[in-house]
Parts: sequence; C-alpha cells; structure tokens
Amino acid sequence: MKVIALIPAYNEETTLAVVLEKTASFVDLMLVVDDGSTDRTSEIALSHGATVVSHVINRGLGAAIGTGFAAAMMLKADAVITLDADGQHDPSEIPLFVEAINDGADVVIGSRMLGGTGMPWYRQVANRLGNLVTFLLFGALVTDSQSGFRAFTAYAIRQIEIKTNRMEVSSELIAESRRHKLHLVEVPIKAIYTEYSLSKGQSFLVGIKTLIKLVLRRISQ
Repeated sequence: MKVIALIPAYNEETTLAVVLEKTASFVDLMLVVDDGSTDRTSEIALSHGATVVSHVINRGLGAAIGTGFAAAMMLKADAVITLDADGQHDPSEIPLFVEAINDGADVVIGSRMLGGTGMPWYRQVANRLGNLVTFLLFGALVTDSQSGFRAFTAYAIRQIEIKTNRMEVSSELIAESRRHKLHLVEVPIKAIYTEYSLSKGQSFLVGIKTLIKLVLRRISQ
C-alpha cells in the first residue's frame, strides 16, 4: 500500500523541517501543499525530500487539502494521511491510521478527545461546539471533528467533494464521509501543544464565519 503524507502549509518555516524529519520513515512519500507562503516553506520542504505543490496566493486549508487530494491521486496513493505543519501531531502515530485502513476503514479521524492528553479547556469547548455543529447540520457524530490528523483511502478521496476553502473543511470531510456511507473510525492520538501551535487556532470571528459557511454548505447539498 502506497501511503502519502499530505501536509498543508502556510508560512511554516519554523516547524516544517522537524515535522518532515519525523514523518519520512512512516510513509512512502511526503506531499506539502504550500498555500501561498511568503517565507521559506517550499524551500524547506524540497530540501527535506518532499514533493511540493504550491498555490500562488493563500487560499485556505480546504483548498490546500483539495489540491493535495488531487495531487495524491495523480501520484497513485492508496492512502493519504493529513497532518498539520505546526508540529501539533506525532507522526509516530501514523501506523495507527494505516492499521485502521488495513482493517477496513475508509476514513480515520485521530481524536485528541480519546487520547486524554490535556487539551486546553478553551480548545475543548471549541471542539465540542464543532462536534455539535457537525452533528446538527450533517448528522455525523464524532468526538473530534476538528482534528487535522486523518487518513483516507483512495476510494474515499474519489467520493469526497470538497466545496469549502478554509477551516470549515474539517466538518465538511466528515459530512462527506457520512453522505457517501464511508466507513469512518476514530483512533486515539495525543496532541503536542506549544505556544506556536496554540496561536494557530481560530478566533471567535473566524469561528462565526466558519459556522455560516457550513450552514451554506448544508443548504447546497
């Protein structure tokens, strides 16, 4: 099984090198989608053996994942693992996702809520609100709808249609999995919280915009 790590990155020169170094031994290929960075993100990715696909301008997480999915299919991936470029995820847990796929899952969500790793309380509140919105709008119930550590089979990627461009893609991917009756499972993961990774979260205003976009996404189904 050809496993590709898909890492969306926007101005991540501070952490990307370490993420790639820790990821390389667990996958067959690393694919970085440089989402319009103005720093050395692409240069660092290339120097660490990653394949790089770039957006000319910053388009958002959803657009980066959509681009990455298309590129991964061209690269003949059997499974795609998405993880963040800010160092929040532990690449040594990638075998958990591969094992779940080998056991029959189409989509695997890495759940920080199952891992019990001390997520900051305000992140827990935001996460549970995201879970609730995902359930109310799309009928899909998971414990960590906003997790960026996920796995998808090639079959799942071909079914999923990404229409959103930014943070709302996390809920959209779960909604699409339910809509196409894909076999989704969750595995427990730990999250590595640093001052840098915590600074990457959504603000209240961005959260409201995300909610509005998800409502519009639901109406469009």
